[in-house]
Amino acid sequence: MKKTDRREFIISGAAAVAVATLSNSTALAAAEPKRKMTMDLICGRLGVKANQEQAIDFAAQHGFESVGPNAGELAKLSSAQLQEMKGRLKEKGLVFSAAGMPVDFRGGEEKFKTGLAALPAEAAVLQKAGVTRVGTWLKPYSDDLTYLQNFRQHGIRLREVGKILADHGLRFGLEYVGPKTLWASKKYAFVHSMAETKDLLSEINVPSVGFVLDSWHWYTAHENKDDLLSLSNEQIVAVDLNDAPKGLEIDAQIDNQRELPATTGVIDVATFLRALNQLGYDGPVRAEPFNAPLRKLPAQQAVAKTAAAMKKAFAMI
Repeated sequence: MKKTDRREFIISGAAAVAVATLSNSTALAAAEPKRKMTMDLICGRLGVKANQEQAIDFAAQHGFESVGPNAGELAKLSSAQLQEMKGRLKEKGLVFSAAGMPVDFRGGEEKFKTGLAALPAEAAVLQKAGVTRVGTWLKPYSDDLTYLQNFRQHGIRLREVGKILADHGLRFGLEYVGPKTLWASKKYAFVHSMAETKDLLSEINVPSVGFVLDSWHWYTAHENKDDLLSLSNEQIVAVDLNDAPKGLEIDAQIDNQRELPATTGVIDVATFLRALNQLGYDGPVRAEPFNAPLRKLPAQQAVAKTAAAMKKAFAMI
């Protein structure tokens, strides 16, 4: 039998370790779900003024994968013009993401009923454009309605909205607003956490109504990975991705003073995105930083800076 010297033993052992490590890494990579969520651009959320055509161009130029639909502009297009726009989207490798929900459900009954009456026509426009998702946010307080009164009103009104949207193939997402500096600022606090939103969704009881998640509100509501993993892809309609300023306690964060994702490290966007990926989330993820310096930049620079931050965050998945 050939005698193996120490050098050969070390070399062969190191090679075996390298092969095993590579095999384990390959297995882990194979086990990681393929990303289905899209890097989404909504210009208005960056303070960038752009019409639908300009937004599509910005998205294509800077590597986004979806772009927010402008329902007002889409409603003015002829059938031929709409088909042409859909063709341009496809040509540039883009899809429409989630639209805003236009009905004012937070105020008086008359205004709500007026908005509700106009909703079927507005929903039909979005459906014709190929949009499948709509979202809005929940005001986390009231000076007039107690929590229970507000809860019942939201249940009734949003049930009606959800049914109309569902009739047009539109999923409807609700975004809870987490900062204590907001929900504690008025007489009566309202829904401001994932758990409370689940209760509201049960009250609404329309299967196509779910969540708009935001890393900012997830953070300010003191939530964690397990909270995210308690959801399913079918329950998540859209996602916002943001970071928070340094130097403030969670309960001192102010809602309109945020940072682009993965820029300060205050919010654990890696855990947030990886949990969504684990769920197989297949919808849009967009930045909504409410950041004053970003809003002062020229449009191209603001979009480019946002794209860089989003790509950095997505690389963490």
